[in-house]
Amino acid sequence: MKASKKKAVSKNIVFTVDNFRLKGTLYQPLGQAEGVIIGCHGLLSDRTSPKQQILAKQCNRLGLAYFAFDHRGCGESDGAFEEVTTLKNRVDDLRAAVRFIKAEMQMGKQLGLFGSSMGGTVCLAAYHHIQPTAVVTVAAPLKSAAIVRTYQNAIDTGQFSNTFYEKNLQFDITPHITGISHLLVFHGDADETVPVSHGRTIHGMATRPKNIIIQRGGDHRMSRTDHQEAFIHYAAHWYGTHLLK
Repeated sequence: MKASKKKAVSKNIVFTVDNFRLKGTLYQPLGQAEGVIIGCHGLLSDRTSPKQQILAKQCNRLGLAYFAFDHRGCGESDGAFEEVTTLKNRVDDLRAAVRFIKAEMQMGKQLGLFGSSMGGTVCLAAYHHIQPTAVVTVAAPLKSAAIVRTYQNAIDTGQFSNTFYEKNLQFDITPHITGISHLLVFHGDADETVPVSHGRTIHGMATRPKNIIIQRGGDHRMSRTDHQEAFIHYAAHWYGTHLLK
């Protein structure tokens, strides 16, 4: 799919879910967008993550809009992280973002989803409610059981109480995967947080068209430049192929 020379413009947007004000940024190509991708960040990230910003620019070049937002308790959105962070709440946030974009913005008929880490889990859990045209996930955990211990022991996530992990961060989205299609999965085979088996299982259970890209030596943060470049290339091509018909 050829990229156009359309330049992007961005604007900040506020929408509401469960009495929480959530902040987002809409990246738009000049001219009428032919579709929109909505992005979900990881557990402790926010809408300014480098993956989303670079992907948004590439999608804009194709004539697609991109909406990145902060989940409740993250970034500039309302809420105390440890009190409001659950998979259900994040799914509700995503569904509210989709409703808002469809109702308030002229973004074309085609809708894609992007999710990194837990954001990928959110997209997959919400898939059958939203019925997107295409989905891309990066290092999405299928079940929490395999990752909770990692999060508890990690320097950047171990500051939360055991109650948070045992009560708020428990999920298994296996029942939601059946019937998911138009899915592109990225996963590093050296992911220290979410085993690559999660990505392989998600891809194996999904319905065609689907694809999986296993990045050799890839870690959870996709820290290698060549992996980042491959991700942007193949993710944008996936959206262009399925959203621009």
